[in-house]
Amino acid sequence: MKLVLHSAKRASAPYRVRIGLNLKGLAFELRPVDLVSNAHQDDAYRALNAQALVPTLEVDGRPLTQSLAILEWLDETFPDHSLLPASAFDRATVRAMAEIIACDIHPLNNLRILRQLTALEIDEPARNAWVARWIQDGFAALEPMIAQHGRGYAFGDTPGLVDCLLVPQVFNANRFNVDLSPFPAIEAAAAHARAHPAIAAAHPDHHPER
Repeated sequence: MKLVLHSAKRASAPYRVRIGLNLKGLAFELRPVDLVSNAHQDDAYRALNAQALVPTLEVDGRPLTQSLAILEWLDETFPDHSLLPASAFDRATVRAMAEIIACDIHPLNNLRILRQLTALEIDEPARNAWVARWIQDGFAALEPMIAQHGRGYAFGDTPGLVDCLLVPQVFNANRFNVDLSPFPAIEAAAAHARAHPAIAAAHPDHHPER
């Protein structure tokens, strides 16, 4: 099976998938997509992903889109090192934690939103305040869940789905100088996860340029 990941260097969603692929120990080809130069709007890329978003994971030439859908496909297809817990209740809890990031935080501070705020003549300090507000709101909900369920990682004692999303979101929070001191459980879980070799290897510093 040939896996090709279309990925942008600092974008959160493909960062999640890089972590998932690495945790599964899967070999994949990484093809950079330059969001700054709008390469994701090219006809060739839109033929793979009609939303013109990253990531896209090609599986033997067939495209999969949306990072959570890709991560769940990986877990179903490659069950070793499961990203989801065994209990149905725990799986629902993990999905809820992941969706706080994927649905309630990230869509409000990704590149296309920041570009639109700029187009509306909202200056950089106000844009950064916008980003901080939504990250802090989401983290306020996530913090007690990690404090309750985390045992080193965000849920339990092995890296899983929540860590795939948490590490990139904390990376973004740090990029925007968001104060994370009110969220010690989040900071501790993210730091522990970043030390895992598979997660460390997915960091943007190891991504090809673009």
